[in-house]
Amino acid sequence: MAHKKLAGVIAAIATPVREDGAPDHARATRLARFLLDNGCDGLNVLGTTGEATSFSLDERKGLMSAYKASGLPMERLMVGTGAAATADAVALTRHAAELGFAGALVLPPFYYKGVPDDGLVAYIEWLIRATAERPIPIYLYHFPAMSGLPWHVGLIKRLLDKFGPRIVGLKDSSGDLAYARSVAAISKQFSVFPSNEATLMDARHGTFAGCISATANLNADLCARAWAAGDAAALDAAVSIRKLFEGKPLVPGVKALLAHIHGDPELARIKPPLAAFSAADRAAVIAGNDTIRAKRVA
Repeated sequence: MAHKKLAGVIAAIATPVREDGAPDHARATRLARFLLDNGCDGLNVLGTTGEATSFSLDERKGLMSAYKASGLPMERLMVGTGAAATADAVALTRHAAELGFAGALVLPPFYYKGVPDDGLVAYIEWLIRATAERPIPIYLYHFPAMSGLPWHVGLIKRLLDKFGPRIVGLKDSSGDLAYARSVAAISKQFSVFPSNEATLMDARHGTFAGCISATANLNADLCARAWAAGDAAALDAAVSIRKLFEGKPLVPGVKALLAHIHGDPELARIKPPLAAFSAADRAAVIAGNDTIRAKRVA
């Protein structure tokens, strides 16, 4: 089956958590539909913001199936399938392919550090072979601050040479814009998504394919105006909302503000080892967001 390439504003969607620690399927699918209806071109589910590595293999597969069963447009969803164990990454990537996700976003196997490129190529080869009958597009997930392993430019070129069109793009969460530009320069067919909505104007000019951002959970409507119409004032407001989280834990912060925006305290619950946003930080972020939004209305 042919896959349409993802582009535009993509939220790295948060995963609502039940009181027993399992993913809350009902809230997760409801939030996904809201975001797709209110500015997001696509969603990255079960990424870092989605706390994927804190859930078991069965929990991740179950939530993936819930997105499918809810009738969401799978051609607009990519899903994180990377894991420390290659067999787990294979199982998740194969499940994503069977469900019809638009792409698998793959972290390197992150426990062993300083591994040779040969080992990372072998890891990707396992995923490619396991999904040969259902060739889901592979997006590389570059987040060396978390994984300890980079998808460096030379390695990406090697993967493209070896696996061709199965490797379609990269999410860059390094914050290094020079790196993102160097990867984007490899090929116009290779889609690069920085993790910061501030790059959307560059994306509009063709440098990047869009952005995949945690804070698009909160400001997707503003990001959409920037992406679709070049609305600089909307982008400034979106970036101002993102800046509210500087120096604060991002995932608990996003969830705290989601709970406020949707009037649902359950959305603030996180999964250990992350800890809940402090009351002071919560109050500051809510006040900042509401002020930014009020100025937009005025």
